[in-house]
Amino acid sequence: MKRSAELRSAFLDYFAERGHAVVESSPLVPGNDPTLLFTNAGMVQFKDVFLGRDKRPYTRAASSQRCVRAGGKHNDLENVGYTARHHTFFEMLGNFSFGDYFKREAIRFAWEFLTDALGLPAERLWVTVYTDDDEAARIWLDEVRVDPARFSRCGEHDNFWSMGETGPCGPCSEIFYDHGPEVPGGPPGSPDADGDRYVEIWNLVFMQYDRDAAGRLKPLPRPSVDTGMGLERLAAVMQGVHSNYDIDLFRALIRVAAEVTGCADLTSKSLRVIADHIRSAAFLVVDGVTPGNEGRGYVQRRIIRRAIRHGYQLGCTEPFFHKLVAPLVAEMGEAYPALAKKQAHVEQVLRAEEERFADTLEQGLKIFEDVVAGLGDAVLPGEAVFRLYDTYGFPADLTADLARERGLGVDLTGFEQHMAAQKERARAASQFGAGSTQAIALEGVTDFTGYDDIVDEGTVIALYRDGEECDRLGAGELGLVVLDVTPFYAESGGQVGDRGQLLSDAARFDVEDTQKQGDGIICHIGRVTDGDLLAGDRVTARVDGERRLATALHHSATHLLHAALRSVLGDHVQQRGSLVGPDRLRFDFTHFEPVTQEQLKAIERLVNREIRANHTVETRIMDLEDARASGAMALFGEKYGEQVRVLRMGDFSTELCGGTHVRAVGDIGLLKITSEGGISSGVRRIEAVAGERALDWIGAEEARLARIAELVKGATFDADDRVAQLVERSRRLEKELEQLKAKLASAAGSDLAEQTVEIDGVRVLAARLDGADPKSLRDTLDQLKDKVGSGIVLLATESDGKVSLIAGVTKDLTDRFQAGDLVKAAAEKVGGRGGGRADMAQAGGNDPAGIPAALELVDDWVRSRVASLAP
Repeated sequence: MKRSAELRSAFLDYFAERGHAVVESSPLVPGNDPTLLFTNAGMVQFKDVFLGRDKRPYTRAASSQRCVRAGGKHNDLENVGYTARHHTFFEMLGNFSFGDYFKREAIRFAWEFLTDALGLPAERLWVTVYTDDDEAARIWLDEVRVDPARFSRCGEHDNFWSMGETGPCGPCSEIFYDHGPEVPGGPPGSPDADGDRYVEIWNLVFMQYDRDAAGRLKPLPRPSVDTGMGLERLAAVMQGVHSNYDIDLFRALIRVAAEVTGCADLTSKSLRVIADHIRSAAFLVVDGVTPGNEGRGYVQRRIIRRAIRHGYQLGCTEPFFHKLVAPLVAEMGEAYPALAKKQAHVEQVLRAEEERFADTLEQGLKIFEDVVAGLGDAVLPGEAVFRLYDTYGFPADLTADLARERGLGVDLTGFEQHMAAQKERARAASQFGAGSTQAIALEGVTDFTGYDDIVDEGTVIALYRDGEECDRLGAGELGLVVLDVTPFYAESGGQVGDRGQLLSDAARFDVEDTQKQGDGIICHIGRVTDGDLLAGDRVTARVDGERRLATALHHSATHLLHAALRSVLGDHVQQRGSLVGPDRLRFDFTHFEPVTQEQLKAIERLVNREIRANHTVETRIMDLEDARASGAMALFGEKYGEQVRVLRMGDFSTELCGGTHVRAVGDIGLLKITSEGGISSGVRRIEAVAGERALDWIGAEEARLARIAELVKGATFDADDRVAQLVERSRRLEKELEQLKAKLASAAGSDLAEQTVEIDGVRVLAARLDGADPKSLRDTLDQLKDKVGSGIVLLATESDGKVSLIAGVTKDLTDRFQAGDLVKAAAEKVGGRGGGRADMAQAGGNDPAGIPAALELVDDWVRSRVASLAP
């Protein structure tokens, strides 16, 4: 029993036979801990159980947990490939007791599994306990009878665990494997303990105390156990190898990596990096993490790009990384079926990132070589590290890799200073105005009653004018009202805020928007249209019912659309954003290719079939874990409390959602998809209308088709007159079409302006607007420049295989940024060229597939200009 898969099964079977519930690995994105980027230990999914916030039907459990340590506090990325046991991805075997057994049983289980079940010789094992833990010491020495010569006590740094500055904590007991005297290093606790001879394989944490803010330790009423043993380390021991990269899991991946990169040296550090990174990159995609520019997506991008760079170093300049997914499925697909199920999607995501990084990598490497060639000492300056990151997308650890291979140091302090300066510039540029709800500081929450009614009574508990609290709002004044009770839904989860009126005996306040503040304060934003509204007034809060209903049916239609997308395109589809209003819905989702017309028709038919089925919309308040167990879909990246609202529409859709919805799906009436297109790499957008808005849209389309039909009608007049009339009608229709496109441009300008981002203090917008001709594209650009006020805009459209680009820079920025330079750079991505003025420039191309890359380069282009102008 030496293969990794056999060891995994043996561990779980051993503890299942001893009354432990075998719990599946949780996703790599923690659902119950917003402080963590990734799941980095087996106990993460049980954190709320240990804290007493969650109850499970079992008191002892075992798992093989997928873990990633590649960002945040736990970041092993830069060491991977250069040491024997560092990984970005690993599996943690663990057994847990939630107030059931404690030290004696945990110690016996561990020793028996290692020495009896696996047959490891006792003389090869070394045990440590916390220096003051006499109870654990007695169990090991007097009951288990470990050799006192292979036993030591260690201090708090090594053998005392805590969940945080306060909260559950306790002593540890660790088990080490002795690789033999031929390997340098001393036993734990000795001056030579950092050597490789003694390797920790199992850590037993005894959660015994609750530490308060003063540092005092209070015994827990129900002490618990949390253990962790790395599968890869255990496999190395059982397979008689010193390095984790020599175990069966990695040998297979390294062989394939060598084949696809053309590397003959199987001991290459680059092959180790690639073999490690394919595991983390693939499983992150399985759990919904796609490459991006921030948060988890940015860490995923770093991992993938680091692997690609090592392939490049081996001489492989063609996409190769995605070819390792199939061998990984062969090794781990049986234990983790989701990996096998999503193989094609994982390959597609990784290949797209490889192709995107290819040009950047070549450019960045040239810049790196230029910088290195000009160095007068052995340290790479922080400014150069920052420039490679900011302009070419080179993470600092990737640059550190390159420097290490040249024997160079890296000025990471200087890099961090440049990063801090950039963040400060961005922070200063994005300060909220005086009228922002950021100024509000109230305790407590507003009681929301809008699920059951759209009219309720409430008391004014606070008034704000220009961001400052006041006692009175007079007629004509803009302001913000906070009530203790309200039926108004505050913008959340993509659903727009309600509108309506607040009516007191002496005043009327028209609510133009409703927003959340803090953890539960609902803010009514609008204007007093009559009388004086005073703090303490009793008001009738009346939501605009027609608008609320129209919004609700679009929200319910969004849930059906999400389920239909997953049904037709695959369960890799995940929501990446939405907008739900009274007039339409917008849904962004992960998918790496355009949705075909046939697929769109199938999606639309599926949604309308469910609408006709008229299922009752059921809502239930449930514990988060119970909701997940029931099959409810949680939205990626959302933070949920202990209690969640579960929305169910027949057997077709079950999601966690706090929005307002119809009572039965038949109330939606009809859904009509109006557009589909890409908005960034791997993210698509569908827009649709429902209910009466869908009928309005269809009516407008029918009218348009009727006008076209007039052109082909038979006529009883002279041929010359007929031609003249047809020409006149054609001109009239063209004029109407231009007017319609101008209106669409105006609407698009309003929508697209919401996508503006800050880059080094500069507002930037890059977007795709399919279906627009050059004139409407220019009109939209003008609209956006007006709405942005100060910023840079790049728009792209495609028609009949041809690409049109237009760039705009507002007048206040043209001394630093030239629209012509931007459009030239973007045109290269679509196989074209162009130019123009400093404030507006256009380009064309013949490669629509390059549009996402053209839009993505805008951020880096702005950063590079800002960096070049920095003093």
